[in-house]
Amino acid sequence: MFGSHFLFWIGFSIIVIIMMYIDIYVTDHRTNRITLKQSIFWSIIWISIALIFNLAIVLFMEDGFNLGMQFFSAYIVEKSLSVDNLFVFLMIFKVMNISEANQPHILKWGIISAIVMRIIFIIAGVALMHLFHPIIYIFSILLFYASYHIAFGEEQTINTETSKILLFFKRVFHYQPDYKGKKFFWMKNKLLYITPLFLTLALIEISDLMFAIDSIPAVLAISTDPFIAITSNIFAILGLRALYFVVAGITEKFYLLKYGVALILAFIGVKMGLTDIYPIPTLASLIFISISLSLSIILSLIIKKK
Repeated sequence: MFGSHFLFWIGFSIIVIIMMYIDIYVTDHRTNRITLKQSIFWSIIWISIALIFNLAIVLFMEDGFNLGMQFFSAYIVEKSLSVDNLFVFLMIFKVMNISEANQPHILKWGIISAIVMRIIFIIAGVALMHLFHPIIYIFSILLFYASYHIAFGEEQTINTETSKILLFFKRVFHYQPDYKGKKFFWMKNKLLYITPLFLTLALIEISDLMFAIDSIPAVLAISTDPFIAITSNIFAILGLRALYFVVAGITEKFYLLKYGVALILAFIGVKMGLTDIYPIPTLASLIFISISLSLSIILSLIIKKK
C-alpha cells in the first residue's frame, strides 16, 4: 500500500497528528464554545493546509500533475459530502437538545472515529475492486441512489420517542436524560448511566457510517490509489468541527448546495460505470465538479428560497 509514496505517507502522518492536536487541544483550550469568527478562521487554515499538500503532490511526486488533479477532485467531492453530512449533525444536535458548549466535544470524538472508519473502508474498497472488478458497477448504482436521495429524498428527522437506535441503547444501559455535564457515561448510586451526549454521539456515528457508504465509492471512482483516496478523505474530514459552526451559521443561504452535490454524485456514478468503456479524464471530472458546486452556490445567493 505504501509503495513509492513512503516519504509522503510519513509527511502526511506528521501533518495529521499536528492538525488533530491543534484541533482538539489548542482551538478550544479555554472554552469548548467555538464562535463563527473562529470557525471561519480555522476552516481557512485547514483548507489551506490541504491545498499546500496538494501542491506538494504536484511538484514532488512522480506523475504529480495527474495525481494532484485526482487529489483535488477527490478532496472537493469529499468536502462537499462532508458539508451535507454536517446538515444532518445540525439536525441531530437540535433534536437531542445539545448546547453549543457541548457540541465541539461530541464532534471531536465523532471525527476521530470517522477517520479510522474511512481508512478501513477505503482499504477494503480498493481490495474489493482488485479482487472483483465488476463491483465497480455496484458502486456506480450506490452513487446514483445516493444522488437521488440527496436531491429528492425527504429531509431526515429523528423522533426521540420511537427511534430504534435510541430505544436500543436505553434498553441496554441505564439512561440519565436530565444530565447536563460533558460526560458520555456517569456513575450514580454505583450504577453506570449513559447520558444524552452518548446517545447523540451514537446517532452521529451511525449517520457518518451511512455517508461513508456513499463517499467511499465516490472517491474510488476518482482514484484507486490508496494514498490519494485516504489522504484526500482525511484532509476533508479534518477541520469539520470548525466547519460545522460555519455551516450552522449559513445553513439557509446555500440551500441549493445539496443539488450540486447530488449532480456530482450522479456524474461520478456515470464515470465509474463507464470505466471499462470510456474512462472520463480526471481534468474533465474536476471541471464538472467545480462548475456544479459553483453554480449551486451562486444560484443559492441569486434565487431566494421560498
